[in-house]
Amino acid sequence: MEKNKQIILFDGVCNLCNNAVQFVIQRDKKDVFRYAALQSEIGQQLTKERGIDTSKVDSIILIDPGTAYYTKSTAALEIGKQLSGYKGISSVFAWIPSPIRDIVYDFIARNRYNWYGKKDQCMIPTPELKAKFL
Repeated sequence: MEKNKQIILFDGVCNLCNNAVQFVIQRDKKDVFRYAALQSEIGQQLTKERGIDTSKVDSIILIDPGTAYYTKSTAALEIGKQLSGYKGISSVFAWIPSPIRDIVYDFIARNRYNWYGKKDQCMIPTPELKAKFL
């Protein structure tokens, strides 16, 4: 693993999560992020090392180099702050207290399979994107 890259852990079978990762990849002009499915061996290792209960957080986690990590809406906003053109709006939404943001986030996360569907297996990156996945 590259020490200076932030890692986005995502639900590898969720269509919404996969589309979100594709969105981030297209806008990650500074090559800040690397990606891994929560279901993958590395995803399970990273969550276990940090004591993250994936039965409570099962859609997106951002791991910053070192020991910091972010979950739910805070993870999404921290990711947005790194994307070209999204820093301002992410900073504005960060002013909303996380318990309030997470109510909306949890509602979407609970319904994501019904609304967006899911795959039978985790996404397989194209050869061009393979280096971005752990």
